[in-house]
Amino acid sequence: MKKIQVIVAEDQGMVLGALAALLETEPDIAVCARAVNGRLALKAVADHQPDVLVTDIEMPEMTGLTLAAEVRERYPSTRIIILTTFARPGYLRRALDAGAKGYLLKDRPAAELADAVRRVHQGLRVIDPQLAADAWESGPDPLTERERQILWRAGEGKASQDIAAELHLSEGTVRNYLSEAISKLGAANRVDAARIARSKGWL
Repeated sequence: MKKIQVIVAEDQGMVLGALAALLETEPDIAVCARAVNGRLALKAVADHQPDVLVTDIEMPEMTGLTLAAEVRERYPSTRIIILTTFARPGYLRRALDAGAKGYLLKDRPAAELADAVRRVHQGLRVIDPQLAADAWESGPDPLTERERQILWRAGEGKASQDIAAELHLSEGTVRNYLSEAISKLGAANRVDAARIARSKGWL
């Protein structure tokens, strides 16, 4: 029997080991590689061309959402499951937009992950039911991709001048984007806007 080939990407070493060990106990699943950040995960996918990639959202080098979008574009036969601690509706919407076929919370029973790998490998979609309901009720993400890039940097404490240099924009353009984002979110200022967006999973 050909086993389902899986790569696990997770930046916390203990969690990575536990997830890989858990999947390895299944007779029909093999973990062909592990990665501790998004860039290494993308390289592992290139090297192994797995059936399924299981990835965390918050990772260094490249987030799970950026990784999912890259894998979908370059290696469309690899199906993606996002596994996260963040029960934020906006993350789910962005994960699906990035091409993820599965979205599970880390506090779910262990057996559910192996079952999700099998179902996603079969071409099905697997989404945490409570999160799906919350996403439906929370409404769409109002931010554009550029507003998100700028607001994320502002939320990290970067000045408009630094953001402008990093993204090759004028300072005025950066301020306009921030003003638009603040207005859309009904926030008091850029820090408040970043906080609101992060709580919704839009950053």
